[in-house]
Amino acid sequence: MTHTSRPARKPSGLEGVLPLSPLQEGLLFHSLLDDGEGPDVYAVQLAVDLEGPLDANRLKDAMAALLRRHANLRAGFRSVRSGKPVQFLLREVDLPWREADLTRLPVEEREAALVRLADEDRAERFDLAAPPLIRCLLIRREEDLHRLVVTNHHILLDGWSMPVVLRELFTVYEQGEQALPPVTPYKNYLRWLAAQDRTETEQVWRRTLAGVEEATRLVPADAGREARMPERVESLLPADLGDGIAELAASGAVTLNTVVQLAWAVVLGRLTGRDDVVFGTTVAGRPAEVPGVESMVGLFINTVPVRVALDHDEPWSKALARVQNEQADLGPHQHLGLAEIQALAGVGELFDTTVLVENYPVDPAAEGTRLDSGLRLVGAKGRDATHYPLTLVVYRTAAGVQVRLDYRPDLFDHASAAVILRRLERVLRAAVMDTDRPVGAVDVLDAVERERLVGGVNATGSVVPVGVVPVWFAECAARVPEALAVVCGGVRLSYGELWSRAVGVANELARVGVGRGAVVALAVPRSVDAVVAMLGVGLAG
Repeated sequence: MTHTSRPARKPSGLEGVLPLSPLQEGLLFHSLLDDGEGPDVYAVQLAVDLEGPLDANRLKDAMAALLRRHANLRAGFRSVRSGKPVQFLLREVDLPWREADLTRLPVEEREAALVRLADEDRAERFDLAAPPLIRCLLIRREEDLHRLVVTNHHILLDGWSMPVVLRELFTVYEQGEQALPPVTPYKNYLRWLAAQDRTETEQVWRRTLAGVEEATRLVPADAGREARMPERVESLLPADLGDGIAELAASGAVTLNTVVQLAWAVVLGRLTGRDDVVFGTTVAGRPAEVPGVESMVGLFINTVPVRVALDHDEPWSKALARVQNEQADLGPHQHLGLAEIQALAGVGELFDTTVLVENYPVDPAAEGTRLDSGLRLVGAKGRDATHYPLTLVVYRTAAGVQVRLDYRPDLFDHASAAVILRRLERVLRAAVMDTDRPVGAVDVLDAVERERLVGGVNATGSVVPVGVVPVWFAECAARVPEALAVVCGGVRLSYGELWSRAVGVANELARVGVGRGAVVALAVPRSVDAVVAMLGVGLAG
């Protein structure tokens, strides 16, 4: 296995300074919080398999031409003296380019080497203040089979930009830079963004999130602060279910996105025991009123909250129409940054799960296309991640509807993630089978889960020892005083601590004359204190 690399010149010359988009600000914030020890979850990678005769120098020059064409691909990120973050555009940068040749390795070792090279490239962290934040690795697998690995920081590009990049790359490779139309610069979008009416948008988000008192979480707020690369569990939905979802969306005049969002809201509601849930979603962020926005390259997507109130008696058909209308009303206001939206809600972070319904990352029509030079794009696959504990990704492929759950392995195990994904599939199937079925009538548990919970974990046939509850607690407090007895929110009490507090309550009640047979009213909200009070009353009597 051989490696070659091209020495890069030192970047020089400032071309301009631009503000950041909302998500760019968020990604820069997370980058500044990162201690740099673990992986960078926002290092995005696209691998493209190329079959046929390939001129490596020509391909490198074509990619370098795209950096010259799009000024924002030469951007670095830092804060100015006022503390405001900006992206600075350099006039010239050299494209980091490496090549590796695997043809001298035994055939059976090449696939592992291919994966290792891509992983090592992705693990190499970017310095956001040292552009360019994009690099290429060209791996020769066989005589006429190569893989081009493009790695960039997500702050630079979103997934919707990659088809544009690839189309332009192979146009330049085949026909030269002159074959491309005039570029539509990313700054046009930033100019549009700055011109939006913030007052109305802020009012809309305040109304939307009014009454939300706390975040919808599946894990504690302080869990998983260190960066971890997510793992995933995925499934291709059965053909009848995929077709049924398409028919459900068409008959109700709603989008696939709406169907998935409502289904996830139901799953999230069951997991958290809530009728009012909030999760994040990724929006494309390409406003139609910006000319040429469909051919722009950059970071346009944004993450915004989705709030779904679950009415258990509401039929699926009506719930879908309602969610669709609510999201459509928010459409003109989805450019506001998540940090600003959360500040308007006034409760800090709003969610720890996100949903993304995406288009295929590379135009399927481009796959299999043979260029005039004889080169053919035979496959493309993207790799990205987020810092959220759970991210649901749904997309269409030639084979059908694919669902994927990305999960942080320090917070969820594979089995738990797989269970959540199966519950989502059951909710989707229930919706497809009967759109008049009330949302609350959907059972997310299968027969095995129900038997385990009802007949196993929650079995009522256990032999209960004869005795008095306070005596049982006294025995536990003496035997295992450090063992965890009760948890509520962020408060945790061991048996020893619980017993000590309960004894204090009992002593106070005895002091005021409460004894055996007395009735004591408790006006305590659901809390650790409620458990302490109940045990204390029992001790007093």
